[in-house]
Amino acid sequence: MNWVEALWVNSPLRTLMQARELRFFRRRRPLEPGACVLEIGCGRGEGASMVSRAFRPSRIDGIDIDPRMIRLARRRGRAAGGKGLEFRVGDAQRLPYPEGSMDAVFNFGIIHHLEDWREGIREIARVLKAGGAFYFEEIYPDLYANAATRYLLAHPRRDRFGPRELHDALERAGLRLLPGCRESRYRILGVAVKPGTRGSS
Repeated sequence: MNWVEALWVNSPLRTLMQARELRFFRRRRPLEPGACVLEIGCGRGEGASMVSRAFRPSRIDGIDIDPRMIRLARRRGRAAGGKGLEFRVGDAQRLPYPEGSMDAVFNFGIIHHLEDWREGIREIARVLKAGGAFYFEEIYPDLYANAATRYLLAHPRRDRFGPRELHDALERAGLRLLPGCRESRYRILGVAVKPGTRGSS
């Protein structure tokens, strides 16, 4: 992520957008009380704090590959008195959690940054419990790799995904996309579920 994207993800407008996305997520798939939740690419911790307020899980972990962001997230969490918030350095392509340990995983536009984005999706499916949900917002190359943005934004260039590739990868990982997702040629907002009964492991 370069300075242009860092400016965007830390802006008040981005926070407002995430709040709207969380309202959509909650309508599509509420979480049961006491859930254990993970946010990948948590940055400075704003998204995790918003997820905590919107869904009231008993615990929410945030991981980010950038140690500076994790330090900011930890300071922010302590200052806000956030209970059940944990932040650690981690790679979304190799999640540091056991299989079937999470009730939900949240992704606010991180998968398209991964070199091996398919492995990132497989890892999300692996750590989800049966009946668990993957809440995600993603963008497609028509938005971030067009003639105007290609050289302005920092993203991997090879093996990128569009709608068909993303849907296929979710299915292959064993995640079922719920009806009612919002999708265009530029982005998708959706919830995918790992088959099984909620609360089972």
